[in-house]
Amino acid sequence: MTKPNPFKGFQSSPEIIRLAVMLYIRFPLSLRNVEDLLHERGVEISHETVRFWWRRFGPMFASEIRKRRIERLRSSRWRWHLDEMFVKINGERHYLWRAVDHEGEVLESYVTKTRDKKAALKFLKKAMRKHGCPEVFVTDLLRSYGAALKEIGAADRQETGRWMNSSGSLREAVIQLAYRRGAAATGGSVPWFQRVGALRTHATRLCRFRAGP
Repeated sequence: MTKPNPFKGFQSSPEIIRLAVMLYIRFPLSLRNVEDLLHERGVEISHETVRFWWRRFGPMFASEIRKRRIERLRSSRWRWHLDEMFVKINGERHYLWRAVDHEGEVLESYVTKTRDKKAALKFLKKAMRKHGCPEVFVTDLLRSYGAALKEIGAADRQETGRWMNSSGSLREAVIQLAYRRGAAATGGSVPWFQRVGALRTHATRLCRFRAGP
């Protein structure tokens, strides 16, 4: 079964749409800056069209970039840094599990009410089902990781240490999520450096929350 063409019904070519979205995401440009740049190249579109394309196709482009990157890393020494942190959701204690690779890319996230072996196992299976198995799992000294990795037959791939997985990516991701949700709720604009982060994380669970322009 062939996939439906996501660009069907659009007068502009996929190449122009991709160029406009990537200009807006990759560089510190406003919507009107992108409009002007495309005008210089003979492409007549409004800044509101760029905004619509960004919201419509940004997640799709991010997913494509992410898939290509993961395929490249699978052939190298791919290391996952696993960590969990306490968060409150509606006043209740939960645990946010995250898998971040050695280049700082957030691969997977998972929220549970516990941080025992069962929760760690669900998280690992979810991440590995989507991305495969890395060469090394870097974790802290939480015993749930070792028990879960032993059950899936990857205990020999675990590296542990108190600070080995403290890259800051987990906390940064939570802060970014809170910022973006607040901006969307208040109608505030998101700066260009946040838009770069938005593109990189569209393929993750963080991007289930719609960010402001």
